[in-house]
Amino acid sequence: MFIVLEGIDGTGKSTQSQLLAEWFRSQGREVVTSREPTDGPWGSKLRQSAASGRLSPEDELDYFLKDRSQHVDELIKPSLSAGKVVILDRYYFSTMAYQGSRGFDPQEIRSQNEAFAPVPDHLFLLDIDVDTALSRIGGRGDTANEFEQRDSLQKCRDIFLSLKDEPFAHLIDSHGSLEEVQEAIRSTLA
Repeated sequence: MFIVLEGIDGTGKSTQSQLLAEWFRSQGREVVTSREPTDGPWGSKLRQSAASGRLSPEDELDYFLKDRSQHVDELIKPSLSAGKVVILDRYYFSTMAYQGSRGFDPQEIRSQNEAFAPVPDHLFLLDIDVDTALSRIGGRGDTANEFEQRDSLQKCRDIFLSLKDEPFAHLIDSHGSLEEVQEAIRSTLA
């Protein structure tokens, strides 16, 4: 099973991914968790740019595609072929949202990615309003980085919400407690 958690920064994707992995492991399932951008060479450059200043839109998109291609070939496809549950914190839907907010056509980004990247079985769109997201980012001791500016986050949220009617997508209100959000995810899967 291939599961992706998406949403703007501050929605709890990382925490929910880990809780979901623990739940599957408690059922005896083999689970692989990962995130994008990865810690590989292209992903590391993208992570550095979040603090040091964003790359040009073209370079940023190129690095995301290269990072994802390596991720798909080295981790995602082999893990799925081995029958493992794969849970990702971000995937190409984030590229659609964040690079879409910089002027690229989200559907073109989707087409480029789906040419090589498998479509998930379940896409969980964790949703909160931008003000709550920014307060959570500040509440965890972080300052908003280059990817986390109000106007950009609102555009990203709108792109994520445009995916809610996909047959494999599930919109989850993540304003609630960690336990409430996790229960909504688990009940959808059950």
